[in-house]
Amino acid sequence: MAALTRIFSDLHYADRSSTVRSLAQLRPLLDGPDALILNGDTIDTRPGPHPAATVRDRAAVADFFKTCSSAVTFVTGNHDPDISAHHTLDLADGRVFVTHGDIIFDNIVPWSRDAALISSRIQAGLATLPAAERTQLAPRLALFRRVCASIPQRHQSEPNLLKHSLRLAADTIWPPTRAFDILRAWHETPARAAAITTAHRPAAKFVLIGHLHHPGIWRMPSGVTVINTGSFSRPFGACAVDLTADRLTVRRIDQRRGEFHPGRVLAEFPLAPR
Repeated sequence: MAALTRIFSDLHYADRSSTVRSLAQLRPLLDGPDALILNGDTIDTRPGPHPAATVRDRAAVADFFKTCSSAVTFVTGNHDPDISAHHTLDLADGRVFVTHGDIIFDNIVPWSRDAALISSRIQAGLATLPAAERTQLAPRLALFRRVCASIPQRHQSEPNLLKHSLRLAADTIWPPTRAFDILRAWHETPARAAAITTAHRPAAKFVLIGHLHHPGIWRMPSGVTVINTGSFSRPFGACAVDLTADRLTVRRIDQRRGEFHPGRVLAEFPLAPR
């Protein structure tokens, strides 16, 4: 592992919901780490009504991170299912498990208008897998990514601010039960993430996720600590995880003078050798 690895998620670059208006705003976050991991939803690569814009923005992300002095690894998310071949990462000799987090729900986004469609496509895909693979993490994640790639962008691709705001509101708060679906997902996520980690990465003591846009740290009875790094979207903001050979540090990401900086430390954990 690199001397210092920094991990964050959910940039959602080029979505008007994101506070990242220019990739150059990220420079202070990139100054220092030897390795950088972007844990899903860096950008929306799914089909949309403005394909030329998607191609342009994706190229901008690729070009920007090529200029980093640190090694950069992209992990796929439900919005960027084809951004790399990495759906998970195992760090610190297997003590730290990294995945975007959407695998914990069988419909990926239980609060979404697309949840029923996603669920039906996943179930149809599972039926085509050999029985032994249906409960294995790698085949399930590969299927999830194929399904994600088939779900088109909604408000994410809208360039007009007013239209984007109206479509975001429609996608988020209507029908009124959607708010309860979001709250239920927040409540269930730590236990679900810990259970998946225990089942598929029994040596891991930490699982790093994003997806829910709800940053937090949960120490579960199983001994797994679940860390959600949030997102660069309002209202909750983002966190970063810094890994060294012997320590895992969770810190806020602050926006100051238009740039994003490592902020105050929220928690520190020793990374005891196995």
